[in-house]
Amino acid sequence: MKVTVLAVGRLRAPFADDVEHYEKLLSRYVRVEVVEVDEEARLERRIPDRAHVVVCDERGRARTSEELSRWLEDRRQAGRDVVFVLGGPFGTSVAGDERLSFGPMTLPFQLARVVLLEQLYRAHKILAGEPYHH
Repeated sequence: MKVTVLAVGRLRAPFADDVEHYEKLLSRYVRVEVVEVDEEARLERRIPDRAHVVVCDERGRARTSEELSRWLEDRRQAGRDVVFVLGGPFGTSVAGDERLSFGPMTLPFQLARVVLLEQLYRAHKILAGEPYHH
C-alpha cells in the first residue's frame, strides 16, 4: 500500500521540518509521498487511479488513533492505495470517497498536514504493536 498526502500550498518553517520528520519515521512502515500543488484546480489531476480518496475536512468523520489504524489495515487488506487530500486555507472542492475530520476546530492548513502525518505514524505504530504514547 502507498499513502499519498496531496496538499495545496508550500510548507514553510516550522511546519516543513515537522513534516520531514514524520515522513522519515513513516518510511519504516509504509511508502508515503507528500505532493504539493500550487492551486486547488491541480488537485484532482494528481489523484492516482483506483486510489481510495480521503478528504480532510472539519465536517468529516472523526476517528480515534486506534480506529484510524484499523481503517488503514482494512485499506491495506483491500489492496488499495490511499490518498489524503488537504485543501488550502479555504478547504477543497474535491469530493473523495470519504471525509476525515481532525475535530471541530479549524486548523491552519500547514498544521493540518503535520497532524495528519503524525496520526498516520501513530496508526502504523499501533499496527506494529509498538508503544505510541510519546
